[in-house]
Amino acid sequence: MDSLNILLITAAGTGFVHAIIGPDHYLPFIFIAKARKWSLKKTLFITFYCGLGHLASSVIISFAGIALGYGISQIESFDLLRGSLAAWVFLLFGLSYMVWGARQAAKNKAHTHEKRHQDDDHMHEKSKLTPWVLFIIFVFGPCEILIPQVMIPAAHHNTGGVIAVITLFSIATILTMCAAVAMGYYGFKILPTAKIERYMHVIAGAILFLSGLVMIFF
Repeated sequence: MDSLNILLITAAGTGFVHAIIGPDHYLPFIFIAKARKWSLKKTLFITFYCGLGHLASSVIISFAGIALGYGISQIESFDLLRGSLAAWVFLLFGLSYMVWGARQAAKNKAHTHEKRHQDDDHMHEKSKLTPWVLFIIFVFGPCEILIPQVMIPAAHHNTGGVIAVITLFSIATILTMCAAVAMGYYGFKILPTAKIERYMHVIAGAILFLSGLVMIFF
């Protein structure tokens, strides 16, 4: 029981730490919410489900590895592979979003009413697509630190311990993500951003691009 209690405290602690030191867990939501003019409720809703997908995929992979008799190193190797894929998708999506945002900023000055209306329709379609792209990226994003913590009680056939570790790690991760996003969201309201409003899509794309670079190289 002492070992399990230590593991549970570790699960909660690492859930918080891995989310707060990974800017890709919250900066994309903050900047895209600002660029898209999302409400806080919508932003937190999207953050929550992206976090849930991020965690669920690692849990499923852990269980599949256990069922197939794979070791921690084998499962982590697969997790790192899909993590590389997620990082490149982050980077490429950020680059395309940044280029699109730059084109939108350049067009804003010389639009007719009809042309502006067409661009608004295009922006609305892209706005509907963006949360799904983020969700897919986070589903592919690895959560390597969770895997060994799940496999320790699993190796001892402690189902309750496995559920407790997953639950505490997940709560700590998602709460940290949502808290960081909420603070960033309100922080933008305090800052004087009127002069850069036109370039928010460019900035949001740059943040996604940099998040991909961080995931690839660090």
